[in-house]
Amino acid sequence: MEKSRVTSPPYVADRAVLADATDLIARFGIDAAIEAASRADRSRDLGNVVHFCRWRQVERLVVLLNADEVTGTVH
Repeated sequence: MEKSRVTSPPYVADRAVLADATDLIARFGIDAAIEAASRADRSRDLGNVVHFCRWRQVERLVVLLNADEVTGTVH
């Protein structure tokens, strides 16, 4: 029997995070998470921890939005 992976629900700080995630998906397709990670790395290199955390959050949301399987509670 395969063990299911438990994931916690994503934290979405505001609507702009969701807008950024959907915009990256529209512009970069399957590479959207890579683009978000790249932006996070660039922000980290500039010392901007707020934008670093924001782009990491966008990256996690992009991965979740592109997932084929359902996570969390289904109503």
